[in-house]
Amino acid sequence: MLVLPEVKVNDPKRGWQRPSIYDVAKQAGVSHMTVSRVLNGHPNIRESTRGRVLKAIDEMNYTRSSIARALATRRAMRIGVIVDGPLQYGPNSTLRALESAARGVGYAVSAFSISDDEQSQIDAGVVELVTQGVDALCVIAPRASSLDILRRQSTGLPTIVVKAEPDDVWHTVAVDQRGGATLAVTHLIERGHRSILHLAGPQDWYDARERDGGWRDALALAGLHIPKPISGDWTSDFGYSIGRTFVPDGVTAVFAANDQMALGFVHGLWEQGLRVPHDVSIVGFDDLPDARHFLPPLTTVRQDFAALGELALQQIIAAIEGETHGQHDVIEPTLIVRGSTARPAS
Repeated sequence: MLVLPEVKVNDPKRGWQRPSIYDVAKQAGVSHMTVSRVLNGHPNIRESTRGRVLKAIDEMNYTRSSIARALATRRAMRIGVIVDGPLQYGPNSTLRALESAARGVGYAVSAFSISDDEQSQIDAGVVELVTQGVDALCVIAPRASSLDILRRQSTGLPTIVVKAEPDDVWHTVAVDQRGGATLAVTHLIERGHRSILHLAGPQDWYDARERDGGWRDALALAGLHIPKPISGDWTSDFGYSIGRTFVPDGVTAVFAANDQMALGFVHGLWEQGLRVPHDVSIVGFDDLPDARHFLPPLTTVRQDFAALGELALQQIIAAIEGETHGQHDVIEPTLIVRGSTARPAS
């Protein structure tokens, strides 16, 4: 049997009662919605108001547990998350960041994963999450084909989608994939490279398309030739298969759409006697935890997944409370320069 802490309020009309969100609101002189926003870490609250609410919470020893808030707000305090491509680094890291951010404000997360060969299960995933009584849905949707299936669903729940491109239907949040790719290729151009190949990701993935677009933007702005990219599958094995048969033919640098393909590509080059960065410079994308230990350490684009999780959660809570803050919000990535890039050999 679950027992809540016996924290009570002395009210002569009601007797001794546990303090509710409404009691805290009355003590602080604000609405119960304002108390909810403070508890949920909502950014658009005046500091003076936040201070009054926190003071009232401390004075009344208000229980900020998920159960207490669920009872006060009549919410499940649970977010349903559909994760497409859960084994890939980006979707997996986004899910973990969202779970961490949600726990910090008392929300639980129920996740339903869709692997490469299970896209038809998206409908089942939506039904499963909705029947759990979640307050909102978050869709981590890297592939266009999966999102097209989801568009047929109508749940009536507030829904936020994590994807690189804006959407006409849903509010979206993302790391700026196109901007990150532009940073990577501009770095190579500034090092003096004039022939830069792109080892691209699967073109059904929004991130891959945006990174391809950033590569093209940077080359076009510099007035450089845009060669045909090589489309891969995100894996180190694919990068390796390209690297071991790669003929530079004037190419002095490669922008790989993720760190794993960059790792395999470097391995393949090494097997045929080509050195990085002496013969070919390499830039990746993601900044995997091991990227600094590649040989050589990999220059790459870092995605701040913790910030992305916080942003997604803020927009989910805002949507639950009936607020909107624009249609597409992005986190800016960071270029991390290491030993895999240098000026082209003369």
